[in-house]
Amino acid sequence: MSATATRPATGPATEPPGTGTAADGARTSPLRAAVQSPAVRKLAVLVVLAAVLVPIAHATWASGSWPGALTVDVSEPLGKASDWIIDNRDSHWIFLYFFGHISNAVIICVRAVYVVLLTLGWAGVTVASTLVAWRVAGVRVAVTTVVSFAVCGLLGMWVPTMQTLALMAVAVTVSVLVGGALGLAGGLSERAFRALRPVLDTMQVLPAFAYLLPVVLIFGIGVPGAVLATVIYAAPPMARLTALGLRGADAGVLEAVTSLGATWRQRLLSARLPLARKELLLGVNQAIMMALSMAVIASVIGGGGLGDRVYQALSSVDVGKALAAGLPIVLLAVVMDRTTASAGERLGEPPAEDGPRLLRGWPAWAGVAVITAVVTLAGRLAGSQTWPTGWTVAVEEPVNQFKDWMVDHLYTGVPVVGGTAEWASHYVTWILDPLREGLQGLPWYAVLLIVAALAWLIGTWATALTATAAMAAIGVLGVWEPSMDTLSQVLAAVFVTLVLGFAIGIAAARSTRLERLLRPVLDVCQTMPQFVYLIPVVALFGVGRAPAAAAAIVYALPAVIRITTQGLRNVDPAALESARSLGATQGQQLRQVQLPLARPALLLAVNQGVVLVLAVVIIGGLVGSGALGYEVVFGLAQGDLATGLVAGAAIVCLGLMLDRVTQPTGRRDRKGA
Repeated sequence: MSATATRPATGPATEPPGTGTAADGARTSPLRAAVQSPAVRKLAVLVVLAAVLVPIAHATWASGSWPGALTVDVSEPLGKASDWIIDNRDSHWIFLYFFGHISNAVIICVRAVYVVLLTLGWAGVTVASTLVAWRVAGVRVAVTTVVSFAVCGLLGMWVPTMQTLALMAVAVTVSVLVGGALGLAGGLSERAFRALRPVLDTMQVLPAFAYLLPVVLIFGIGVPGAVLATVIYAAPPMARLTALGLRGADAGVLEAVTSLGATWRQRLLSARLPLARKELLLGVNQAIMMALSMAVIASVIGGGGLGDRVYQALSSVDVGKALAAGLPIVLLAVVMDRTTASAGERLGEPPAEDGPRLLRGWPAWAGVAVITAVVTLAGRLAGSQTWPTGWTVAVEEPVNQFKDWMVDHLYTGVPVVGGTAEWASHYVTWILDPLREGLQGLPWYAVLLIVAALAWLIGTWATALTATAAMAAIGVLGVWEPSMDTLSQVLAAVFVTLVLGFAIGIAAARSTRLERLLRPVLDVCQTMPQFVYLIPVVALFGVGRAPAAAAAIVYALPAVIRITTQGLRNVDPAALESARSLGATQGQQLRQVQLPLARPALLLAVNQGVVLVLAVVIIGGLVGSGALGYEVVFGLAQGDLATGLVAGAAIVCLGLMLDRVTQPTGRRDRKGA
């Protein structure tokens, strides 16, 4: 029986004037809550601002295109700066006694590591890597290591692999030192942390291709520029995670150490750093992965090694050579990722008491050194320093034959579904062209208002101000039209990526078997260099914007799938059990429980999808995607600092805007961004 049925008849007459019944209050409370919600208030403010500002802007700039009066031409000062660098690179003191010493130090370090690897020989390197992996990560990772190095040799890529390994060893070491120092400053000083946040945010969304030109102008083509470009790309994750680990140290432990009279240095060495060791090791892991992802991009400016082989294969659209060189990069990434990740999981665990003492502590590392020395000496006596040529397997021809078969049977004329050429044409005609024309046809002030609205609804007024200022800077630089072209390519590719990623991620979250089947595929796809994806898609889709979008989708899809699956699996089991006890179907549990509770993870998946798609769309300038990607490639090829740097700055602004629009402020704060 309802509460209103038991109420006395005189009840309403005795209530004070102006009050309603309990049922009336229940009916009106959702409306009041909606009106009082921050989102509704923000929308109301935005509607009022639009009603006031849009007519004024339309009356002032009726054409809707970015006004020339608000554009700043930076080509002349950038051109002068480029000419000055070129004219003084061999004579000015800053190049001779500063950048020159840095360049020489990088060359010496890379050569020293490479000589050590050649001295060890293929047997010594394989055994040393396997034993180190066994010591810090266990037997399974050791087996993975020996198989991975063996595959590198079987593919005939042993020498390029050692060249890449030497370059990566130096780059990762410098990245860890620089990132660790910046993270230490940010973790110990609130002022330094606030100063670092915008720098790290900018570097996080900056595609690696965008800053190769300044590096080349200063250091020239060769190993020094490649190493320093890799450091710039790989140091920010180390800095961010170091600062996060130091700032998240247990306050109780720090207070206890302080109460014992520890000095500042003692607190740092005995408490803060040990408490943050897992975050530090995760930072090392991320620096390694980022550095390896730069291996191919660095080859554009003379990095050599495996990246150079992949870049040459891209120039000739040779899928077989690209796969033979790209697979060792993937294997190196898998080995380093598994080793550092397993070491992080084992960190802090006490050693097994039932194991032999010789397998623990310094005797074990001494054994690793002795065994490596013995194997190296045996290899030198046998006269086999590099991988034997008779032990290689040629995969280029079979892979290229398979690619030719796919092109012959899938490019065009496929019954019912059509071929990849038709798909590419329809994608461009039905999606990319209308989206580009729509964005370019929108008045510039309407674009700014939309960006401000989206950023404010998901974050704060500061988020909206940053996103709007980033978009306005694109117009000020005079690259509004190509930026809208790039934005259309990114939005279209992100839409396809999210549709596929969410669908596959939901399916993997509901099926453990599917997740296990997908895991090795996602590992390979996530560690494959970006350039490798461009080669098969060019063969299947031709040259243009479609292959760049296809490569971007394939590259960003693994991250979206992983984050979606993890977010849905981490939903509170009690909430799901409660929904099941109320008779909710699996579809209702997904829509009403899992998806709402996993919203932060889904937003993070959107954010990562946007950042990764943007990076590949820019590289797509090499295969005809046009817009900002083409201008960056043109500036790098011609040494045109004005064109390349302006396009790179516009990419930074575009990435910063997309990051702010797709990522809530609260999550960035929790991440220590």
